[in-house]
Order: sequence, then C-alpha cells, then structure tokens
Amino acid sequence: MDEILAVTLGYIVGSVPFAFLLARWRGVDVRCAGSGNVGAANVLRTSGVWAAVGVMCLDAMKGALVVLVAQRLTTEPATPVAAGLASIVGHIYPVWLGFRGGKGVATAAGVFGVLLPTALTIAGAVFVGTVWLTRYVSVGSIAGAITLAAAVVASGAPASVVVGAALSALIIVHRHRANL
Repeated sequence: MDEILAVTLGYIVGSVPFAFLLARWRGVDVRCAGSGNVGAANVLRTSGVWAAVGVMCLDAMKGALVVLVAQRLTTEPATPVAAGLASIVGHIYPVWLGFRGGKGVATAAGVFGVLLPTALTIAGAVFVGTVWLTRYVSVGSIAGAITLAAAVVASGAPASVVVGAALSALIIVHRHRANL
C-alpha cells in the first residue's frame, strides 16, 4: 500500500506546474508564449533569468522530494525509483494543465540527485558543456539524459535505478523529438 501511495504522491507532486505558476505571476502564459512549452527554458525566454532559475530549482526539488519521501515510506528499493519516474511523468503530463507540461529534465535531475548524485554530476557536466558549445538547451538536455543513463549503468547501480535512468532518458529524448 505504501508503494501505491509513494507513486501516486510522485505523480501529484510532479504535476505541480511551477513554470506555469511563476510565469503567470509575471503576467505570462507560457503555454501561449515562446515555444509554448511549460518548462524552465521557455520561462527563460518569456519571463527572464531569475524566474527560469526559480523554475529549475523548484522542478528539481519536487523530483528529489518524492524520492526522499518514498525512501521513508518503504524499504522496497524499486519504490523510490518508481515514485521518481511518476514525478517526471507528472511534470510532462500534469492533470492540472490538460496533460500538457514540460520536458522533465529538471525534475529528472532532482530524482537522480537523490538516487545517484555521481551520475547526475557527470550528466550535468555534459549538459553544461553541450549547451556552452552548441547554444541549444535541447541538445544539452538530450546529451545529459543519455549520459545520465550511461553513467548509471557504468556505476553498477541496482537494476531498478538502471531501468529508471534508461526510462527517464527515453522519455526525455522522446519529449525533445521535435528539436532533433
């Protein structure tokens, strides 16, 4: 029962649309401005740097929070991974915005910041380096997601974390398919 609670809580917390809320507070509906995406990169375009940094931090915190709560609710090792994945899915498909949300990158960073911080550090470095070289956040997001999955595999992490990282990478790459 605690497993179901953790995953459900993961989706609900993940679906809080911080990009929409912070941009709306500044008078912008990100669904109708910029790229139309409900995420930090579009908030950067439409509402400024500080709003985008706030969105990134809040989105990462919601991913980290659900994993930490799931770790407290159960001793089952796969439950925190499942709750983290649910938060990523909630971010991408939030019930509050008609299932039209962001791309899940910052939320995934929060999830894996708790599950495997070393892999996240490697993926974060690849993300930053790729964005610096290409000037495209979407390319950095794809490179970072793929690197995260590879770093998790290389780390010898438990199977549930490996599967979670692979699924996260697939979801994030899929969400960025229009940028390819």
